[in-house]
Amino acid sequence: MFGRSRSWVGGQGRSKNIHSLDHLKYMYHVLTKNTTVTDSNRNLLVETIRSITEILIWGDQNDSSVFDFFLEKNMFAFFLNILRQKSGRYVCVQLLQTLNILFENISHETSLYYLLSNNHVNSIIVHKFDFSDEEIMAYYISFLKTLSLKLNNHTVHFFYNEHTNDFALYTEAIKFFNHPESMVRIAVRTITLNVYKGELDNTHMLHYIRDKTAVPYFSNLVWFIGSHVIELDKCVQTDEEHKNRGKLSDLVAEHLDHLHYLNDILIINCEFLNDVLTDHLLNRLFLPLYVYSLVSFETERKINPQVSLYLLSQVFLIIHYQPLVNALADVILSGDLSVFTPQTDLHSKHKNSTNVGGVRRFIKPPESLERSLELSRHRGRKKTQKRPNYKNLGEGEDDESTCD
Repeated sequence: MFGRSRSWVGGQGRSKNIHSLDHLKYMYHVLTKNTTVTDSNRNLLVETIRSITEILIWGDQNDSSVFDFFLEKNMFAFFLNILRQKSGRYVCVQLLQTLNILFENISHETSLYYLLSNNHVNSIIVHKFDFSDEEIMAYYISFLKTLSLKLNNHTVHFFYNEHTNDFALYTEAIKFFNHPESMVRIAVRTITLNVYKGELDNTHMLHYIRDKTAVPYFSNLVWFIGSHVIELDKCVQTDEEHKNRGKLSDLVAEHLDHLHYLNDILIINCEFLNDVLTDHLLNRLFLPLYVYSLVSFETERKINPQVSLYLLSQVFLIIHYQPLVNALADVILSGDLSVFTPQTDLHSKHKNSTNVGGVRRFIKPPESLERSLELSRHRGRKKTQKRPNYKNLGEGEDDESTCD
């Protein structure tokens, strides 16, 4: 489909109609004459990229030859070249903004395939932007969210690379799960849910999420949620005169958002995700942090019993995944304190159990999420180099995990 070749003639003169193939040819001519970003051509390049975006959106609805030309001349490579020149925040912001607009407004799948071909989008995803710049961060995460909305059984192959065993759209997004800005964290949750519930049937990709990312992501997520709970508890304990109601209200609202996000994952009913997440929630959060605070001595409690009761009530109100809810209720109603002594896991079908030695603890993961993903990526590359015949890498498919 992408191999069509035509001889494109002319196009070096500015077209009177800005929404036309001729004008796109002129924009291409401008790019070829300005491959290096300078102070004198920075604004010209930004406007050129904007114009190209407008033409592509128009061409999606009116003229398929626009995308033929865009692909024929590999024009996305010019965008990437501009980005890699460290041309300043202004160019980065404008480029991310226009890409976001472009992918938001493309409606035809064929047009989308054109844009996603040649792996240039993944190269932009993994580009080292200056994320300390709030505007760049905002447009970047918005770009990832827009792309995640385009995920389906046909487009996933453009994002997940079986041969390198990498899924940049997903792994780059989850690195910001604990970002200081709430809007970034919310976008990350949306991206992950779009990935999980995208009705994707790519077996290798599902195995990648299960084996390479589920444990590090959920362990770090649970630690982040638990740390937030401890902050909430401290706010309650130190606010005897009720001067920090606004802060406490924000902390409670954020925690409820966490619970709704966890429930959204669980109700997708993806078995392997639910196994790993349930294991972490029970053995690294609900039992050691919430329930233990109800039965232990005051000096051993991590949070106040009253706070714990409130948080547990919200768990039962918001989370609807029966295996998790039933297991938690069983512990509370039976008063079985043996769950805090070394024994077999209460709920752990997954081989990567968080219940080391049988003792349930609220502890920080041994590695940051970013570090875990990086180590996993290096191990995957070494494995690929040792076994170039990728047809045999689907081992374990007899025990295939599925999303129902």
